[in-house]
Amino acid sequence: MQAVTKIVFYTDEQEKFFGEGPCRLLHGVERTGSLRAAAGEMGMAYTKALKLLQNAEKALGFALTERAAGGRCGGGSRLTPEGKEWLARYEAYRDACIQANRRLYLDFFPGQR
Repeated sequence: MQAVTKIVFYTDEQEKFFGEGPCRLLHGVERTGSLRAAAGEMGMAYTKALKLLQNAEKALGFALTERAAGGRCGGGSRLTPEGKEWLARYEAYRDACIQANRRLYLDFFPGQR
């Protein structure tokens, strides 16, 4: 038996805008320098990845990535400073919630692992 903690952010209108999927996508952008490549690694269509980022950016009120269109010189994407800060804060909050859940789980279900 285990208790699972998932951290998902919703707008005031109850629309999901950030969770593990967008988190993984941003890490992929950071690693590959490309939204298309990051989406491909996740088995996600580029258009879906772009929509995820645009929804999150709209909800947050700032850009998570800077995107340059492809072409002769190539394109690419990278995280903005605000995007890097948001990602770090999200992961720190998520990790703190997971640790708190583990402690509470043992308090309420002693002897479980």
